[in-house]
Amino acid sequence: MTIAIIITICVLLLLAYIFDISSPLTKIPSVILLLLLGWLVKQTANYFVIEIPHLNPLLPIFGTIGLVLIVLEGSLELELNKSKIPLIKKSSLNAFIPMFVLAFIFTLAFQYVGNLSFKMALVNAIPFCVISSAIAIPSVRNLSSFNKEFIIYESSLSDIFGVLFFNFIALNEIINANSFSHFGLELFLMMLISFIAVLGLSFLLSRIKHHITYTPIILMVILIYAISKVYHLPALIFILIFGLFLGNLDELKRFAWLDKLRPEKLDVEVKKFKEITIKTTFLIRAIFFMLFGFLMEAKEILNPVTIPWAAGIVLTIIIVRWFALKLSKLPASPLLYVAPRGLITILLFLGILPEQNITLVNKSLIIQTIILSVLVMLLGLMTTKKIVAEEINLPVSN
Repeated sequence: MTIAIIITICVLLLLAYIFDISSPLTKIPSVILLLLLGWLVKQTANYFVIEIPHLNPLLPIFGTIGLVLIVLEGSLELELNKSKIPLIKKSSLNAFIPMFVLAFIFTLAFQYVGNLSFKMALVNAIPFCVISSAIAIPSVRNLSSFNKEFIIYESSLSDIFGVLFFNFIALNEIINANSFSHFGLELFLMMLISFIAVLGLSFLLSRIKHHITYTPIILMVILIYAISKVYHLPALIFILIFGLFLGNLDELKRFAWLDKLRPEKLDVEVKKFKEITIKTTFLIRAIFFMLFGFLMEAKEILNPVTIPWAAGIVLTIIIVRWFALKLSKLPASPLLYVAPRGLITILLFLGILPEQNITLVNKSLIIQTIILSVLVMLLGLMTTKKIVAEEINLPVSN
């Protein structure tokens, strides 16, 4: 039995690798194939009456680790310099404003059909308002450099804004001036912790001489994130700052204090660290989506009650995104289609307290919204030709 499990895991991860490398050619997002693969494994196990342990508790664990690694991977890829300021502004606004507009629309819709309080409806609406960087970033590899960078910034910031927004609403019983001041204090404290932790981890990365260098760094990053979450601090900010710091050492070399971190050695270590992070992220992301596919039921995917709601949610997402892109003076194609829901939507849904759950927002609605949003992205990317960045004459002024 042990050998059979090992063989199965190896075959599944090799298939996930094939899906990943073939995605730029087929333009089929690997997440669709991973979900399908996980679901087929479940059907096969049921057909051969193979008893499999209860795997539900593993979903939030792999999801949380995956979120940390995905944001870290994305932030390591981002460049911070004066030429990127217009891009950062546009991606920040497109991550921030549509989220609040969608949250308001979905909250009103949930209130209308469910006779709910505004806060309860809002808590259930936020998971549908966040772009999944876990799906968006790997799906835009064959786009132009501008579009790729925009999606990396936008989806990573959307994850961070979404988690902050959700925690603020879900964890505060009453929203008032004290809530905002307390949140501001948490934000300041997290920035301070991030600054100290980033310098400490960077120092270790440049000084560790042991042959195992990167594993303890990744473990400490996840540990700091987890401890921060225990105290309800906006922990993803630390991940973003850490990745941006390591990914932009060249921009920071003019500061004298950086010499203490041995920037030449650190630069070499960062390149290797980035490679390890990318490989680890691939494994965790593949396991998470296969596991989620395994836990899906056919009746949940085909639930006729929630399909109209899922279609309405995805249509609203596309309409709001179209207006946001037009206001930012950005081309609709292909950016319009790249707004998938995924890992972060699942994690926020799982984070809703039992007393805040509503009947309409269930696993069926989450699954259908994710699948429909990814299919929209699939069809959009399949009809979009690759545009070279130099061929785009985009306005970047305010």
